[in-house]
Amino acid sequence: MVNSLPVNPERLDALARYDALLRISPQLARHHSIGELVNVLADHLHSVVPFDYLALVLHEAASEQMRLLVLAPQDLPRPPADTMPVAAGGPAARVWQSQQATVIPIPPTGTLLPALEFIRGLGQKVTCWLPLTTARSRVGVLTFGSSRDSDYEPDAIAFMEQVAAHVAVAVDNAANFDRSRQLAGELRIERDRLRLLLEIGNLLVSHLDYPSLLKAVSESLRRVVRHDYVSVAVYDERAGGLRVPISFDESRGIGRPEVVWPLEGSPAGAVYQRRVVTVFDRNEIDAFPREGTTTLPRTEPQKLCCLPLTARRGTVGTLNVSSADPEAFSKNDIELLGRLAVQIAIAVENAIAYRAIEDRHDHLLEEKQYLEDEIRLQNEFDEIVGRSATMKRLLQTVKTVAPTDATVLVLGETGTGKELIARAIHRLSARGARTFVRVSAAALPTTLLESELFGYDKGAFTGANTGKIGRLELADGGTLFLDEVGDLPLEVQPKLLRVLQEREFERLGSTRTRHTDVRIVAATSRELGRMVEEGSFRSDLFYRLNVFPISIPPLRERKDDIPILARYFTERLAKRMRRPVPQIPPNALEMLQDWNWPGNIRELENIIERAVILTTGPTLQVPEQDLRSKERPLAMASTATLRDMERETIVQALRDSRGVVGGPSGAAARLGLKRTTLQSMMQKLGIRRPMY
Repeated sequence: MVNSLPVNPERLDALARYDALLRISPQLARHHSIGELVNVLADHLHSVVPFDYLALVLHEAASEQMRLLVLAPQDLPRPPADTMPVAAGGPAARVWQSQQATVIPIPPTGTLLPALEFIRGLGQKVTCWLPLTTARSRVGVLTFGSSRDSDYEPDAIAFMEQVAAHVAVAVDNAANFDRSRQLAGELRIERDRLRLLLEIGNLLVSHLDYPSLLKAVSESLRRVVRHDYVSVAVYDERAGGLRVPISFDESRGIGRPEVVWPLEGSPAGAVYQRRVVTVFDRNEIDAFPREGTTTLPRTEPQKLCCLPLTARRGTVGTLNVSSADPEAFSKNDIELLGRLAVQIAIAVENAIAYRAIEDRHDHLLEEKQYLEDEIRLQNEFDEIVGRSATMKRLLQTVKTVAPTDATVLVLGETGTGKELIARAIHRLSARGARTFVRVSAAALPTTLLESELFGYDKGAFTGANTGKIGRLELADGGTLFLDEVGDLPLEVQPKLLRVLQEREFERLGSTRTRHTDVRIVAATSRELGRMVEEGSFRSDLFYRLNVFPISIPPLRERKDDIPILARYFTERLAKRMRRPVPQIPPNALEMLQDWNWPGNIRELENIIERAVILTTGPTLQVPEQDLRSKERPLAMASTATLRDMERETIVQALRDSRGVVGGPSGAAARLGLKRTTLQSMMQKLGIRRPMY
């Protein structure tokens, strides 16, 4: 029988503790989560070191704070604050700084530090704090406590210091593992962002018109930031604000028409001027005037993020994104939106350049076609002819107004040369080197007149397979001569008024506002003042057109110019017909001067042309029957009013042509008038069957 030796109880306790340490070490090495590390400690230490709570407090170098990371058991209440600045002191900070293990008794009463006050609240009577230190750094503090005040003897503390050394290495490894995993995640996110930005960049550069560009922008943003509305506002120097051609609302799709946000009094305007990304909340949005937030969705966005769009040539506008989520636009979202805004700015700059090139190309094509048509047209005069005092006063008036940019209204009877005066005003102005474009309101029906004047976009009406620029765009920088403005339909008059007031308009079928720098010279043979009284012409348009009226006298009021004009036409027409230039006998000149010329200079030219055709010798054969059969000379009709004479002249011409208005033998040709002009005069004078 072998006698057993007595075993020292203290030795048994030491063996148990080191056995626990051997079990804990591999467990600590296998776990990368700090929470799991604390659970391992709690499971294996209870048998050798009594405690009622176990906690891990780590040092954060970036903020210089001590942060409570985990607390076991998990059902224990959390302290009021998880962090405490190192500078504020406290047991964790002191032990971390001194690197000395500390046992602190907890008195049942009295004022304590917040951390110790919390521990006393857990029912603890003693608490132990151990520094966690590796060869590279001071990691933090391990703390535990007991509800009995005699549990932590020096040997137990010495054992826990060894445990703390293993825990420090495990915590440091876990922290490094977490950091490496976080960095790997950040790298993956950055890689995905770069890939996304590349894809978005390729998507954006392929869209050169605003609707498809905006839709592409919205689709791109949807992949990175949740939003309900997006728009791109482009700075418009002429408008003095940010023009929003279209917007994209998730609930309504593409939004029209375009608006202009003022630089002062709009969120986008403020961001454009400051060049700083800004997120506005609901109250800040409401603080702006309504005109500065138009086109924003009706759902009243809770957040609006505006970003400046800065490209090669500077800031071109803003990107505006809104969301109904009050927590929208985190720091990461704004950072990504900022990077995306750089690509959008380039795309917008490209779209602006493309639109400018496209507009210029269309303008040049239309201008070329128009000028070719003008060259083919026979001008009524090569120059203004006349030496009478009346004509000298008229030309002096033209010289006075031409250098200005004032709107001119040329008044005069048909055939007096209103277009010639308009061309003279253009040639003598600073716009003389640019295009002179003419359009007659009497020669075109309403729908065609509107499309000719303002242009149209593709699909504006049936058959509009392509877009076309109008005469206003064609005359940009030059002069638009609007003949017979009194025949302008009422529905077109407000649009012309807008051109005169705002210098802007829209093509048919388009919501894009276009600007034009054009001088308007209008002409009419009608009494616009009476038309205003009758309600057939807008008074505001009349006042805008009547800035500088010029009245051209009828030919009967400048008889001294008739011989000069007759010789001028005779010479020009004879050369055109390749005939010798005949002389005009005195009796023919006297006859021409005695005629009242209801068709004015145009009628005189037609009479001379017939005379040149009929002439076979050296003397001009003026067709006397044309001057005697139509109407009595002015000297024989001194008691008749001008209006009566016009009416009788037209009625007689209609009778001679058997009621035919147009055509080579019609009344219009006999009077030297355009068919539409004669029809307008017939309507004004009340001429209708059976008068002729």
